[in-house]
Amino acid sequence: MAKTAAKTAAKITEEAPTRGTTDGRRRTRERSPQVRGRLMWPMLKWLAVATIWVSVAAVGVVAWYAADLPDVDAALTAPRRASVTVLAADGSEVASSGDRYGLPLTVSDLPPALPLAVLATEDRRFYGHFGVDVIGLARAMVANIRAGTVVQGGSTITQQAAKNLFLTPERTIKRKIQELMLALWLEHEFTKDQILAIYLNRAYFGAGAYGVDAAARKYFGRPAFRISTYQSAMLAGLLKAPSRYNPLANPGLAAKRTGRVLANMVAAGFITEAEVDAAKRHKGEVIASLGVRHGGRYFVDWVLAQVPDFVSAGDRDVIVTTTIDPRLQRLAEARVAETLDGPGAKADASEAALVAMTADGAVRAMVGGRYYLRSQFNRAVQAYRQPGSAFKPFVYLAGLEAGLVPDSLIADAPLTVDGWKPRNFAGRYRGEVTLRRGLAESINTVAVRVSEHAGRGRVIDAAHRLGITADLKPTPSLALGAGEVSLIELAAAYATFANGGLGVWPYGIESIHDADGRLLYARSGSGPGRIVEAGHAAEITDMLVEAVERGTGRAAKLPRPVAGKTGTSQNFRDAWFVGFSADLVTGVWMGNDNNRPMDNVTGGGLPAKLWRAFMADAHAGAPARPLPSLTPAPEESYTTVADDSLVPNFWERLKRVFSSDDETPKPTRRRSEPQRFDP
Repeated sequence: MAKTAAKTAAKITEEAPTRGTTDGRRRTRERSPQVRGRLMWPMLKWLAVATIWVSVAAVGVVAWYAADLPDVDAALTAPRRASVTVLAADGSEVASSGDRYGLPLTVSDLPPALPLAVLATEDRRFYGHFGVDVIGLARAMVANIRAGTVVQGGSTITQQAAKNLFLTPERTIKRKIQELMLALWLEHEFTKDQILAIYLNRAYFGAGAYGVDAAARKYFGRPAFRISTYQSAMLAGLLKAPSRYNPLANPGLAAKRTGRVLANMVAAGFITEAEVDAAKRHKGEVIASLGVRHGGRYFVDWVLAQVPDFVSAGDRDVIVTTTIDPRLQRLAEARVAETLDGPGAKADASEAALVAMTADGAVRAMVGGRYYLRSQFNRAVQAYRQPGSAFKPFVYLAGLEAGLVPDSLIADAPLTVDGWKPRNFAGRYRGEVTLRRGLAESINTVAVRVSEHAGRGRVIDAAHRLGITADLKPTPSLALGAGEVSLIELAAAYATFANGGLGVWPYGIESIHDADGRLLYARSGSGPGRIVEAGHAAEITDMLVEAVERGTGRAAKLPRPVAGKTGTSQNFRDAWFVGFSADLVTGVWMGNDNNRPMDNVTGGGLPAKLWRAFMADAHAGAPARPLPSLTPAPEESYTTVADDSLVPNFWERLKRVFSSDDETPKPTRRRSEPQRFDP
């Protein structure tokens, strides 16, 4: 029985393995295939079901996003903002705005350095992947995880081309899936060279330029197939951040980014270090050309704001031909910068503005401030400041129209008007002086007496008639420039004296054409006509010549006939000089934006010197000519709209004087003996 039990136990042990023994594990492994078979069948079945459902879901997602894909044909002809190209008077391009597309180019049309620079920076494995760079995606994912933020992107050129052509720049899962789908479609429909050309022709390069050809013309003034290796690297560097690396706005950052692109090209084996050194030798030429094109931005802004008033361009590209002279603009900017960086800095004058125009109002140069990139506020047009004594010619014009003459004698002595006591800048009084001397030496008491004699309303009327638009108040201090004016209006008012009495509307647009050359607008006319009697314009001009020859404007004197007037507001907050030659009317303002007083800067100091320096450069090589308003003109045959005193014909004017019942004093011609006047 014991034997039988032992055999039975041995059999049981053999058939049922004991836990915890090596022999049991061996026998379990021997039977595991059957067990695994019974367990794996349900797993395989559920895995197959899951695969089917995942596939169905994926197909559904793809179908859902595919149904919302943009129309390919419509995307290829997407609308854009019309561009406005601004030309100088000589036909050279000054600036442009809006979206600009250049010629569509193939890869073979471009200099080899350009596509290589783009590939080295954007997608080195472009010719080896199928539209999606798996290696690049993995690398970017690892880098982003380590940094804890997005520091790298894994998009290929194909994906970027798909986004530029068909999608918006929004960062959503839907947009990314559609981007991948469209990238695969592009890879199926086009060759690699065609995809690269599509990308380069549609990518945004900043400043409204779409495509490499538009960018090359915008930044370098030449088509894309003529740019250098350095310029190619600069354009490739723009693709990462067009606004940040814009060479017009940020030349320093653009140069630094270009160096990075050249290093990428060396790392990719596309060029050698020697070729990089050769490319960098052209860097100075690139930056210099960009600097020239950057000038005149204040003028461009002023002009572009007026274009909608003349034409309704719609979606048409338009070309605006302007009055600006590039040479004079460069001279103006250089002289303003030189003055502010040198003596201006020592005198605590941080800003300046300059406007130069012809006697009929065509603006040839405009500087609206020291640094356009820091402040687009145009101090030549938008700033309204107190003109000080630069306002006095309007007072004296009113005096002439009220019967005074340049040789009228006026008392320079203390006076009180409505409780207000004007004082002279020098703090002394000269006794009786002529009207001419009163304006030349900018004597305050004389100006106030002339204003009170003519009437403050008449002074305001004279200023408004000459183009001053400010709401001037009829206070006693009006005679000393207590109102506020803009520099461009003040210069245009002086242009009326320069041209002999014709009203001036300052302008910057000569004509506007569309891209096909059709004329949309052409300037005609030259202003409101005669607004000042020719004799009075000549008398004011004669007194302004005296101001430069022997008065407060001596620092502006040139070896040619010129006339002008200084102006200084209270506590040296504003300093002006406005004057003219036979060819050019120029106004200068200096001060601080926050109205902080300067260090004893008067209109006869830095502004007059800046005016003289610019005008000397502007007239270099030109013959000296007499001032037109002092040159006898042919007898005019028309009557103006201002008042009866402006009728040019002497006998007609004389007849009106004796036949009129008006009590208003009539103009008195210059007499051989001084006319004394003491209100």
